[in-house]
Amino acid sequence: MIKEHERVVLARDLPEYGLVREDVGVVVHVYKTGAYEVEFVALDGATIAVVTLDAPEVRPVRRGEVPSARALQRVA
Repeated sequence: MIKEHERVVLARDLPEYGLVREDVGVVVHVYKTGAYEVEFVALDGATIAVVTLDAPEVRPVRRGEVPSARALQRVA
């Protein structure tokens, strides 16, 4: 089970926030329903989005994975 303050990996694109599959966020709240409140932050520390996601929409970070940098897609 994923816990608060754990990093998670996005399992699908969220174009309304400029986020794409495999972006990394941090769980800031775990709901009793099994959903997660996840904060996505740019490398400069700016919050991109705080999104409520169902369990299938995120996964735990796997051993040996390495984060990478990309430019944020602008949201219209």
